Amino acid sequence: MALVEHNQAVRERYDGLAQQYDQRWAAYIGSSVRHTVARLNVSPGETVLDVGCGTGALGRQLGDAVVGIDLSERMLAQAPGARVAGDALTLPFGAETFDVVASISVLHYWVEPVQVLREIRRVMRVGGRLVLTDWCDDYLACRICDRALRLWHAGGYVRAYGSRELGRLIESAGYATVAVEKYKIGWLWGLMTATATA
Repeated sequence: MALVEHNQAVRERYDGLAQQYDQRWAAYIGSSVRHTVARLNVSPGETVLDVGCGTGALGRQLGDAVVGIDLSERMLAQAPGARVAGDALTLPFGAETFDVVASISVLHYWVEPVQVLREIRRVMRVGGRLVLTDWCDDYLACRICDRALRLWHAGGYVRAYGSRELGRLIESAGYATVAVEKYKIGWLWGLMTATATA
């Protein structure tokens, strides 16, 4: 599938989910945002880019410091504060614009993850921080879900990664001091959060 068609599939999926997204996935959103915020360590005056911001859950937690970008304009319409419609592969920001970049539950939609991570690094200030949370393929439930979604070609879904794979992706994109923590939310589902510096 070409990138334009892929992005259109993701956009259509989330445009369709926008009105019910926060209610339908409230527990998952709350857990993933909470674990991400715990690792962001945002200081007063720092700027944060939320890549794949969806309905703006991170922005509601952190306030005006956050600029959100997402493919789905209908998801963005639900989000607070500064927001931009766009693609993570070609971020519409100048070099070294943000102190911190966060991304929550979006990695599994990236067709070219290393290129996206390089593009994120481009807009980060020197010494800036990346905090990326996503499904963790190290856990059985995530592996099963991943295989099913890939078979069904569900709404632009690409694949889930394991914690070691994620570390290697980030390192190959040129980041330093990469750390990946994996953990369960609830008894079944597993996430991982990577932190790295530009």
